[in-house]
Amino acid sequence: MSIDKIKELMETNYIFRYLFYTVCSVLIISCLLTYWEIYVPKSSASNILITFSAKSGQGDDEIAKDLEYLGIIKSSYFFRFYVVVSFQHSKLQAGKYLLSPNMSIHEIVEKMEAGDILKQKITILEGWDLYDIKKYFVAKDILTGEDFEKVISQDFSYRFSFLKDLQAQTEKSEDISLEGYLFPDTYEIYEGEGGEEIIKNILSNFDDKITPNLRSEIIAQDKSIFEIITVASLIEKEVKTLNDKKIVSGIIWKRLKMGMPLQIDATINYITNKNDPGVAIKDTKIDSPYNTYKYTGLPKGPISNPGMNSILAAIYPKESDYLFYLSGAGGKTIFSKTMSEHSIAIAKYLR
Repeated sequence: MSIDKIKELMETNYIFRYLFYTVCSVLIISCLLTYWEIYVPKSSASNILITFSAKSGQGDDEIAKDLEYLGIIKSSYFFRFYVVVSFQHSKLQAGKYLLSPNMSIHEIVEKMEAGDILKQKITILEGWDLYDIKKYFVAKDILTGEDFEKVISQDFSYRFSFLKDLQAQTEKSEDISLEGYLFPDTYEIYEGEGGEEIIKNILSNFDDKITPNLRSEIIAQDKSIFEIITVASLIEKEVKTLNDKKIVSGIIWKRLKMGMPLQIDATINYITNKNDPGVAIKDTKIDSPYNTYKYTGLPKGPISNPGMNSILAAIYPKESDYLFYLSGAGGKTIFSKTMSEHSIAIAKYLR
């Protein structure tokens, strides 16, 4: 082989090696750059939190530009690139997200793909009625008063069997009310979540709380969930401790069996929207299906949303010789066996 041929081969090998190393270098640098852009946050030390809103119908291109503009990511190009190569471009969910420059593109995309949007905690207190809950929702800017009224008048019995009792008690569809069934608890709701979904989640919690064993016990007593929740709502507004609740439950069921008026002040307050410890005589004359002074039997429906202790007390009443009770100062309940004893208690504790 001639020297010229050898030189030509060496030059060719040199070019190949040069191209090879160049390509490898470019690939390595590209991979490192891509990794740095996608997996390394813009500012690992940042403690800034930004509420980012991804609107319905927004494409990943618009989202990427918004993220870059807000200073959350380094490059909108690499955000779009990662979304495409990871097949997430059609999976980013709309909603409000809590993001930070200390999050990588990979972490942000994962969060948006999972729909891990902002949540708000709300707490419904034991004994609140629908008016209280509406005021709370409006104050929290969760729902307008009109939207709340609209959703609680819907018939959800197609989804929750326990509401069939309520439907059976309702003469007209416009009389449907979820009073008593919005179980007092703390709930997490998504930012911008619709009223129907919020109420369904609350009803689902109620459904879980009334276990199969409790339902079997109610059926065994030849009672309905509607009756139990109505009694529980009365107990919730009248007494505080579990033991007193059970005794009052026994008195209520006893009076119902005897055909004796319940004469529960809380039902009058429900009508008048007051909170008087002792109701006015004129208010006891109001013609309302909730007036337990004027009419015997249970009121038209629940007057509050009772907690679990009140529900259990309604299901498991405590038998006693008492037929009367009143709530004194400090939440103390005074029980009496006769009207004479009750009149003395009224004079002693309420006058």
